[in-house]
Amino acid sequence: MRSTLALLFMLTLAVAKADPAKTDPAGPSDIEVKARSSALEVAGAFSNEGFKTRDSHIFLPVSRKEPKFVQVNLYSGNQYWFIAAGAGPARKIAVTVFDEKGKPVPTEFYENEAQAAAGFSPQASGPYILRIQELEGDPATVCLLYSYK
Repeated sequence: MRSTLALLFMLTLAVAKADPAKTDPAGPSDIEVKARSSALEVAGAFSNEGFKTRDSHIFLPVSRKEPKFVQVNLYSGNQYWFIAAGAGPARKIAVTVFDEKGKPVPTEFYENEAQAAAGFSPQASGPYILRIQELEGDPATVCLLYSYK
């Protein structure tokens, strides 16, 4: 199972690392704007608890058959919320965090239809993997961003 999960990470990581500023010179589509707005809405709730939202974000195409994986480098002593939101055909999505060995990390969850978030404080600094998956709906674009403190 771990080797399969590690292989999926490697296969999809390249897609998820795309530079969002270079994905479309014409700018974001209406669906991307709605997805980002929805993600920022969730992040706003965490700002009431002292979290700062990172300026950068990425758009990921997801479907029930093809979750996306994103590697992030995190620091112990910080708290993080990873927020994903879709628009249009996305109905229900989920965010899961794994350590560098592919083991799921216990997190707090937030889910509300096409919005989802996973929050935790890493015990050790280093690479972690985020899985963004669509649980219900048709293939869609999801915006991923994070908040920290």
